[in-house]
Amino acid sequence: MKKAATPLSRRSALQLGSVVLLLGVQHLAHGATILAVRVWPSKDYTRLTIESDAEIKARQFFLADPPRLAVDIQGIDLIPALRELVAKVKSDDPNISGIRVGQNAPGVVRLVMDMKQAMLPQVFTLKPVAAYQHRLVFDLYPAQVVDPLEALITERLASKPEARAPAADPDHDPLGNLMAQQSDKAASSAPPASVSAAAPKAPADSAAAKRTVEAKTDRLIIVALDPGHGGEDPGAIGPGGTREKDVVLQIALRLRDRINQQPNMRAYLTRDADFFVPLHIRVQKARRVQADLFISIHADAFFTDRPQGASVFALSERGASSSAARWIADKENSADLVGGINVKAKDAQVQKALLDMSTTAQISDSMKLGGAMLGEIGNVGRLHKPRVEQAGFAVLKAPDIPSVLVETAFISNPEEEAKLRSDGYQIQLADALMRGITRYFSKNPPLARSRAL
Repeated sequence: MKKAATPLSRRSALQLGSVVLLLGVQHLAHGATILAVRVWPSKDYTRLTIESDAEIKARQFFLADPPRLAVDIQGIDLIPALRELVAKVKSDDPNISGIRVGQNAPGVVRLVMDMKQAMLPQVFTLKPVAAYQHRLVFDLYPAQVVDPLEALITERLASKPEARAPAADPDHDPLGNLMAQQSDKAASSAPPASVSAAAPKAPADSAAAKRTVEAKTDRLIIVALDPGHGGEDPGAIGPGGTREKDVVLQIALRLRDRINQQPNMRAYLTRDADFFVPLHIRVQKARRVQADLFISIHADAFFTDRPQGASVFALSERGASSSAARWIADKENSADLVGGINVKAKDAQVQKALLDMSTTAQISDSMKLGGAMLGEIGNVGRLHKPRVEQAGFAVLKAPDIPSVLVETAFISNPEEEAKLRSDGYQIQLADALMRGITRYFSKNPPLARSRAL
């Protein structure tokens, strides 16, 4: 008996492509109405979403040569909205070269996504939340991922001749200048060599001198910058329509440029474009590059337009320092629900366990970092609270990295929304955050790593 052909073998790629031309306004949804289609490209991964008024299910087939993902979506017929998905894939998408769509069977639409490289696709559904109804999500991850730490080291090596310029310019290298000042102060306050040699605490003095030398070790200092929200998750939206995800990315990019001007520092962004990053992945990214600091950047919002001012938060082991801090933490921790994560991903529970490994030492260092940053932010704008607050922010739970969350202003306040959109305030804020980083390291020099960078 002749073996029945599979659905994929019955239609060639050319046949699938030709039925795109059959899309027309006369086609109606079968069982579910498509409300929107969206594409979020990035070098990390590309996400496609199909939003509908009822849940739709899909079966996927990945073919390796050439790499492509075929998806049979059940419960719909060809409609004009699907043509938008085809058109929204741009030529500069890092992962997808194109999409084809066709009616595979009554009530079944087939999408074929042609890939630019081998991919690890995840296909899942999301329940209605916030402004979204049912979503069918396609997350397309490259099979070969560039090591971000290796990329930072390569970038640093390429700029080393410039970084070792003979003249010490405090404006160009404020961190190195402050750390040198700290070393000079330590040397000037030390007892004379003859006295020190006879003193019983000579070994301790030697250890202190060694730590000072290590503090000045020529190694790469990495600051992880985490622009909040992104992609499917817009964050808070101001009365004038300003989206939190946009302004915090702009501020993070400005701060990145200032950090990268320091010859011994590099900034690493958890996202450098408009795409969604789950909370635990943000922490995982910072740990993967062995970040010395983690700074999450947000723009606060409230039910009314009265609250104003910037805030800085650190993690808390015992609960929030105020009811407002608890409310803000709960709101920020809900980002995964809005942005949408694949709860069936096999490492999700492992990552959740990692986030529970916070330490007292990390929180102590985070409070020091927060204090340094709060003092500088207060010089350029109003503060909502004059102290570093604490709450259970999931994104701050890296067990070995001093981590703070900066609420730059209340985007729900019309006056502060206008400031957040202005170049002038963004520049002032980026400068203040850079000074805060410098102040922190001047008092808490980065330790030598076991792995030289």
